Order: sequence, then structure tokens, then C-alpha cells
Amino acid sequence: MRALVTGGAGFLGSHLCERLVAEGHDVLCYDSLMTGSRNNLAALAGNPGFEFRQYDVTRHLDVDGAVDWVLHFASPASPRDYLEHPIHTLKVGALGTLNCLGLAKARGAGLLLASTSEVYGDPLAHPQQESYWGNVNPVGPRGVYDEAKRFAEALTMAYHDTHGVEVRIARIFNTFGPRMRKADGRAVPTFIHQALTDQPITVHGDGSQTRSLAYVDDTVEGFIRLLEADGVTGPVNIGNPEEVTVRHLAERIRDLTGAASEIHMVGRPVDDPERRCPDISLARQLLGWAPAVTLDDGLQRTIDWCRRSGWAGEDLNPANSLLPSPRMAR
Repeated sequence: MRALVTGGAGFLGSHLCERLVAEGHDVLCYDSLMTGSRNNLAALAGNPGFEFRQYDVTRHLDVDGAVDWVLHFASPASPRDYLEHPIHTLKVGALGTLNCLGLAKARGAGLLLASTSEVYGDPLAHPQQESYWGNVNPVGPRGVYDEAKRFAEALTMAYHDTHGVEVRIARIFNTFGPRMRKADGRAVPTFIHQALTDQPITVHGDGSQTRSLAYVDDTVEGFIRLLEADGVTGPVNIGNPEEVTVRHLAERIRDLTGAASEIHMVGRPVDDPERRCPDISLARQLLGWAPAVTLDDGLQRTIDWCRRSGWAGEDLNPANSLLPSPRMAR
């Protein structure tokens, strides 16, 4: 198989590229490097089955040679990123998805869309099933990401229904692991860096809001199984149904790092979801998939990588911490 992976130099995309190459596939990686990094692809440097091109997929998209699958992972994904790049986030969800689908249609290829649990918004249903339509504020600060992904899903299904393009839609819940950026505003890398540098660990609100966290290897396994599942278009939730409070997450990271950091409560961002937990019945039934790595095991692997990457020796500027910016605060 020859696959085009957009956003392949990002956190999730780079792990997916490695997995595909390890299985003997040829991978062409496109990434604008707005939030991705060539360093994430270091293990693939010089591999004859891998090719990287710096490219923005909101522009006209074409590829030399055959393409069997387009795996569309390009998009700012952390709150900090899509708040700083709101228009580009919308463009990559709309124009980028349109260009990827156009290429898939022209080449007779399939397309796997990396969607998100954010399509559920601040959910009124719990846990979230794929049949739930969501509770999204389209004009709130998070709406640029939520609605970009909702539009991308609608466009993907329109190409499937109208043009017969083979598609898969993965709704990805919180995922963590090596190669996350320490200042991207997400809880796990922020908490780890704060703990490793003996800073206070900043938790939004009272910390009772919940998240469901999957280790990156489990999430990538879900992508592979979805890709290989005949007749499954999705959407399919890919996430860990083990729900934890953000406060508990901060305490576990503090304990696993051996830090003495205090936990400080700060303001909640606008439209911050109160609960986030996937119903993965479809993934179990259709893909035979469920996460295998425990939260503590995944956190320890991530902490070990952060130590090896020098996080313990660098201070995190408070402006880059989890503290909400003025336009995020209530």
C-alpha cells in the first residue's frame, strides 16, 4: 500500500507514519510544520519507504504516482494552537478535507479522516456514543475546531454517498504519549513539565471535570484496525473508556514523577467540556479493538521520554502554562 498522511509530522501523525512503514507500506508525509516538527520523523530519516514534503494541504493537492489511501490528520489540535490559528483551523478542516477527498476520488483511493471527540462539544449524553449529535457552541472560541471537524465529517460522507469514495471516520478522544509538545496547552504534557521542573501544577476549575486518556500506541492500533475493516465507514470512537478527573490526573503525574509540586486551581476556559468519555462498543464489535495500556503505564512511558528529552532542565514560561488566556476565561 502507498499512503499519503497529512499532518504526518505531528504527534499522532508521526506515530502513524512509523507504524505504517514498519508494516511494509510506502508512506508520503505532507505537513506544513505549523504545529508539527521534522524531529518527530527522525526515526524514519533515510528509510526508502518514507518521503516527507513540507506542504499546506489547504492548497491544491496532487501527488506523483499511485495513492491507495489518504489519511487526513492535518489540523491544529490543541486548544492553544487552534485559538492562535482559528482561520487556518477552519481552512484545513474545510479546504484541506476537500482537497484530500478530491485526490482520493481522482486516484480511486480511500480516505481515513481523523475526527475528534470535540464534535460532541460539552456533551449532554454520557458516555458519548457515535449516534449522539453533540452540544457544540458554533460561535464560541472552541467552535473553530469543533465545527471544522463536524464539517469535515459531513464532507467525507458526501463524497462517500455521491462519488463512492471509500471512507473511514475515526473520532479520536484524548491521546497522550511521547512527542507531545510541553507548551501546547494540553493537560498531560503541561502537568508533566510542571512536575519535572518543580512548578505548581495548574488545574482548571476545581478539577472535577473528567477526561478519558488513551496511550498513543493504542490509538494508532485503532486507526490500523479501522483502516483494515471492510465496510466500516464510521464514525467510530477511538478512545479509552476509563474516566478520570483532571485533579486525579494531576495527582498521578505528581506521584509518578516524584515531584513535590503543589496543585493550584485556575479559571476554566470557555466551553470546557465537563465530562468526556467514549462508548467504544462499536470499536469492540467491529474492530475487535480496546485500549491495552493502563493510564499509569502510559504516563510512566511518557514521563520517561520527557526526561530523556530534557524537559526536567527547562523552565516553562508561565505564559505557556495551562493558565487560560483572557479570551478563554469566563
